[in-house]
Amino acid sequence: MSERVHPSDAGSDAGTDGDGATPLEALEAARDRFETARRRIDDEGADAVEEAATAYRNATALLDDYVDRATGTGKENFQAYIELEGKFESLVSGLADDLAARDAFDGALDAIDKRRLSERDFERAREALDPASRYADMIDEREAARETLAEARTDASKRLRAIDDEIDERERLLDLATADLNAPVERLRDPIEDYNAAIREAFADYRLEASARKVFALLERSRWYPFVDYERPPADLARYVRETDAGEYTIPELLEYADYSRSKLSHYVDSADELKRSVATQQTFLEGIDAEPLTVAWPPEPAGALRCRTREYQPFVARVADEETVAALRGVRLLATDHDYDRLQTAAQAVAQLSPAERERLADGRVEAELESLRTERERLEAALDVDDPV
Repeated sequence: MSERVHPSDAGSDAGTDGDGATPLEALEAARDRFETARRRIDDEGADAVEEAATAYRNATALLDDYVDRATGTGKENFQAYIELEGKFESLVSGLADDLAARDAFDGALDAIDKRRLSERDFERAREALDPASRYADMIDEREAARETLAEARTDASKRLRAIDDEIDERERLLDLATADLNAPVERLRDPIEDYNAAIREAFADYRLEASARKVFALLERSRWYPFVDYERPPADLARYVRETDAGEYTIPELLEYADYSRSKLSHYVDSADELKRSVATQQTFLEGIDAEPLTVAWPPEPAGALRCRTREYQPFVARVADEETVAALRGVRLLATDHDYDRLQTAAQAVAQLSPAERERLADGRVEAELESLRTERERLEAALDVDDPV
């Protein structure tokens, strides 16, 4: 068995971001950043900051829009300058007298209030507006912090789901740790292996003897039996097998005929083209019909699932195998009634599933420590995510 590598074995930094912060730390930092940004705005008055920021953005947008068109000596440049001056003067005159950094807008208007503009005049206008830029920066920082907080909450939620999976894995290991690794699991393994060998041999014979139509009927019937996991035939192939005489041939025969030339194939079926179209394109499906959906996996399932599985298997096994194989299946079902089944099944799971590294981690107590750490992390993340953030 190949060893599975766990985060604790590999020194994984799963659960941390690129800066080494855990999702919880990133969430707390993002919330602090957002609260700081919001508090700065509230301290100066949210409405006042919003109004100043809007005015600043509108003013700089006008400058950006006209900087190329309103500089120069041409007629079009002069016309653009007249438009800019009119729009900028209208913007400034519409501002409230008590607007934060109100003088900055007057200064910007003065910088462009001349007959001819150069790029340096636009630079001076922007410099004059600079005192008002802090309000736009405050709004930008709040929105950036809001976005960071939303992302941190998403990452924390993802981590919470991952923690649940990691906790399940540690709990599974601890359950297996209670197993008696010296238990006589052959009491389960031998009957299961004997049955599996018998049904595989019986199904191989069944494929050689039963018509494709009969086999397909078996596959179709499995739709009503959840434990019998056969794939149903593709619709076109099912119709061909059901409605033509070719359905009386066995599956191996149909696969062999699909390789024949059309002239040779005409001796076996009415339409060589139809067989090639229906069968040759589905060779993988036809070759994959075997006994595996009727076998019992090792290590076996809990007793209740094994009883249900073997009960559903029985009518299918009875169709494809002899009474001796059916009796072997009944023997497997009886295993689930053994008072010692749970102990043996847990031992079988442990022997099959525990890698050497996992056994070492169980022996030295690392799994219990990891489980406790994960549960603590989950509690703290759940508490952090319960905070109703205004995002």
